[in-house]
Amino acid sequence: MLSPAARRLASVNPNHLSIASLFFAFLAGVFFTFEPEYFILLAALMVAANGLLDALDGKVARLKPVESKRGDFVDHVIDRYADVFILAGIALGAHCSVFVGLFAMIGVLLASYMGTQAQALGLKRMYRGVLGRADRLALLIVIPIVQYCLMVFDVALAEDLLGYSLIGWMMLYFGIAGNITAVQRAHLIWKTLP
Repeated sequence: MLSPAARRLASVNPNHLSIASLFFAFLAGVFFTFEPEYFILLAALMVAANGLLDALDGKVARLKPVESKRGDFVDHVIDRYADVFILAGIALGAHCSVFVGLFAMIGVLLASYMGTQAQALGLKRMYRGVLGRADRLALLIVIPIVQYCLMVFDVALAEDLLGYSLIGWMMLYFGIAGNITAVQRAHLIWKTLP
């Protein structure tokens, strides 16, 4: 599905697409901190732009072809900063506690670290586990939109579902599933090592 867009962007340096994706992640984080409910829609839109550009940078690199280890490194570094910007924005906003936000960030970063640690040890990059980046991005787009709709229609679940908003529950899930994914990947790496 991304091939036509990637072909149109063939003259663009893939690293520039990665940097643009980071800018949208930063904006998503900023919008998640704002109070009026319509800002979570803007945040979801920025997450979608981040995810699209993140998918396109590799596709463009392969089409050109200018795929390289440096490009892969830039992509992974920018992805981690994007995760931090988005999750920190949610943690600093009104949708979850800072502690739940920190728990989510630890889970997400450790899961990602274990994936790249496999590669550093000479194994294939590890993508297995219950929470991958594509899953997170999908949830970071859908859940804020659902949260917004619940708030607009004044549904009681919007702000308090056993003490958390839907976005708060999503962050709690990121913390739990991210840490489970990190442990799963660590176990698989350990079994694969000679």
